[in-house]
Amino acid sequence: MNSIKHFLPAFLVKCSINGSALSGLLALLLVLPGYRTSVEPKAPTRKADVIIYGGTSAAVTAAVQVKKMGKSVIVVSPDKHLGGLSAGGLGFTDTGNKQVIGGLSREFYHRLYQHYQKDDSWTWQKRSEYGNKGQGTPALDGANRTMWIFEPHAAEQVFEDFVKENNLTVYRNEWLDRSAKGVQKQKGAIRSFRTLSGTVYEGSVFIDATYEGDLMAAAGVNYHVGREANSVYNETHNGVQVGVFQHGHYFKKDVSPYKVPGDPKSGLLPEISAEEPGPNGSGDHKIQAYCFRMCLSNHPENRIPFPKPEGYDPGRYELLARVFATGWRETFDKYDPIPNRKTDTNNHGPFSTDYIGKNYDYPEATYERRKQIIREHELYQKGLMYFLQNDPKIPADVHEAMQQWGLPKDEFKDNGGWPHQLYIREARRMIGEFVMKEADALGKTVVPNPVGMGSYALDAHNAQRFVKKDGFVQNEGDIGVHPDKPYSIAYGSIVPKEAECTNLLVPVCVSSSHIAYGSIRMEPVFMILGQSAATAAVLAIEGKTAVQKVPYAKLQERLLKDGQRLTL
Repeated sequence: MNSIKHFLPAFLVKCSINGSALSGLLALLLVLPGYRTSVEPKAPTRKADVIIYGGTSAAVTAAVQVKKMGKSVIVVSPDKHLGGLSAGGLGFTDTGNKQVIGGLSREFYHRLYQHYQKDDSWTWQKRSEYGNKGQGTPALDGANRTMWIFEPHAAEQVFEDFVKENNLTVYRNEWLDRSAKGVQKQKGAIRSFRTLSGTVYEGSVFIDATYEGDLMAAAGVNYHVGREANSVYNETHNGVQVGVFQHGHYFKKDVSPYKVPGDPKSGLLPEISAEEPGPNGSGDHKIQAYCFRMCLSNHPENRIPFPKPEGYDPGRYELLARVFATGWRETFDKYDPIPNRKTDTNNHGPFSTDYIGKNYDYPEATYERRKQIIREHELYQKGLMYFLQNDPKIPADVHEAMQQWGLPKDEFKDNGGWPHQLYIREARRMIGEFVMKEADALGKTVVPNPVGMGSYALDAHNAQRFVKKDGFVQNEGDIGVHPDKPYSIAYGSIVPKEAECTNLLVPVCVSSSHIAYGSIRMEPVFMILGQSAATAAVLAIEGKTAVQKVPYAKLQERLLKDGQRLTL
């Protein structure tokens, strides 16, 4: 048989044979056992002026802006669901001063306002029953026609409407090949990147709009992971911050960290590190904790009880039981209300939904390891909720109140009511043309070439839980410092150094110190910077120039025309 297979192709070339007969013989060859042609199917190459990697809120606003400016764009999203955290449970928006939110970011919140003007958007409660609690302004802000507090499915629909109305090309479940061959560069510019499916994406300018900064890293751009020492940028609130308590996320009373209270020989309880925290102000590679922003419902007809999760061990939550034993009763302080008797439930207190110390390797981890970390966070958090609802060590008042809550049946329907996006509060941060620092994010400086604004507090969650020298447990890393006034974000913070890459913009993993990123890392800001990055990308294409050399006067003019707020 092998001799026939090797002989026939050469034989056919020499013979005079009509087309149909030739086709028939070739078809026969292809079904012969073991026969393969030497030509393998080629993976597709997809081209556009601008290629955006990511499925976040920044990715969508960037794509809309490119399209509005008349250029072609492709969104390459590793995610099935668009919108990142904005559609993933973070419905109680951290906004700060709403007046600095403009452009497509403000359009997003305006569309949510329009959604909640419709009577049929109020399924589980009447609009008159909703308390309208917001951050600084009413949630449903009639004066400004914006809605800052919303359900996940409503937010996701706005992003999908953006896609549909602008006829955006989006490829989902497409993961960057992070190997050495994943990104092709020539003369300091990205020419293309490849995904794990084998598809190649070619463009003139690229935007990394992921929370992780994978395209940025694969393109050889310098970045930082972890907390810089205060000495690096002459800061105060960076690095290790033992004994600094600016929120309520610490142990307010003495709690023993040991399995047998007061006995170090008995070993540490789960979720406590045996490491020393390090000197105050020193740098490390620890990052602030992640969690899922759970959407919960207390409507009996829209509530899924928390089941006992895989591998559940009540012992890992013993530390929380000891916190309750001190009289602590702040369990429900961050069950922030969103429409239809639901919440955006965030971390609150010394032992809560933040899985402290279990994400240090996430930014650089393989996809497989990241998947494992995400699963570990899910099991930890589901176990926590089951513990609060069922364990006999939970005080009766907390137990009774917890019984009213569950996952919503009408959110994240393809995931059992569980959010599809882990809250990646911080991962890689680019070291770009300009680094946003503590003083910049506190409104104490004038930054060059502003492309957007922020105003939220410098907000970092705990990075570690350790044993103090007095033998009691404590958390470290939680910071909340309010700016003097809203601040501008420099164009140089969303572009790499020109020597590293001339056609990449990074509106999410921006160039900033850890503590400055604590304010910049808010979803409205990501949408603002996504739009600004896209504007610069188009101007770079039109001017046939590196993104670092886009004339700021032109960029500023277009941003202002499109409703962006650049300065006070």
